[in-house]
Amino acid sequence: MKIILKAIIFSLFLNASGFAEVNFQQKKFYYENLVKNWSKIFPDKNRNAAGPRFFKYLIDQNLTYEEFKEYNKFYCPVSGSLINPGEKPDYIFVKELKTEKNICGKLYRCCWPCSCDLMNYAKVKKIKHKFKDGTKKIDVLLINNPCSKKDFPKEVNKNYFCNQQRLNDDEVFVVDGKLVIGLFYEAEKCLKTDIKKIEANEITGTFCALKNDVPLEEMNIGMGDIFIKMAR
Repeated sequence: MKIILKAIIFSLFLNASGFAEVNFQQKKFYYENLVKNWSKIFPDKNRNAAGPRFFKYLIDQNLTYEEFKEYNKFYCPVSGSLINPGEKPDYIFVKELKTEKNICGKLYRCCWPCSCDLMNYAKVKKIKHKFKDGTKKIDVLLINNPCSKKDFPKEVNKNYFCNQQRLNDDEVFVVDGKLVIGLFYEAEKCLKTDIKKIEANEITGTFCALKNDVPLEEMNIGMGDIFIKMAR
């Protein structure tokens, strides 16, 4: 009986290990596919603050709901940097666009300052979209239209987003006149315990509090002042 039980446990372990390996290989495929299509997404190779370009490229593909969710884990909505397979997300809160209520969820980002900037300057809205396998709900991260800003950051290719002072919906995805920069995962209305957890976290609590006290002209971590100038 013990031998049979050990055999069952060993078999389950092998199956779990095999699934984990397949899952990682699939993630690696998604990542490498974005790398392969980099020049299509960024013709001039400038990805600064260009998470919206990734989102637009992916939502225009004929993807299933699950494929779309997985692909969106491999770029940072704030910086436009690629994110390696297997990276863990930050648990953060963002204001809901219409109600201003705190919505808690997971953010895949390239570095911790991006989580701080997103909590400060982005909003979230749940929308419906038709995917290859049917219409599903997704939670999109939004910033205000940056096209009319006099201090639009010179490091960012404005033509990626704008047609003069309007958002160019041929190049980016627009919701309620706002620029979609990425996807928010497992989004739910925050409980008090969720907020406490975020505020107690070393990154989303301590580090973000320190970063938020740095004057904009002295900002030299993460994306520096680039994303903040676009989103504030």
